[in-house]
Amino acid sequence: MPATLPLPIGNTDYKETCSENYYVDKTLLIKDLLDENLKIVLFTRPRRFGKTLNMDMLRTFFEKTADDNSQYFTNKRIWQQGERYTKHQGKYPVI
Repeated sequence: MPATLPLPIGNTDYKETCSENYYVDKTLLIKDLLDENLKIVLFTRPRRFGKTLNMDMLRTFFEKTADDNSQYFTNKRIWQQGERYTKHQGKYPVI
């Protein structure tokens, strides 16, 4: 891996971004959503604020797939929050 990573400008793929680009860890958004137990969440921010990237992060975390996506979160802050949150990883169908 190079000494300096490129910025993920225009990249909305969480898996690619967190492994190949400079990525600011925003995985505590998952903790906030689980703690609030909301039925509906509306993300309103100006364009280019990372809405789609954050949505892809949520999909990657929650989505039930044949692949083990936990590898993308083990070195992130959400994994340090304990089993209360990590037990939700890969457990839900995502549309």
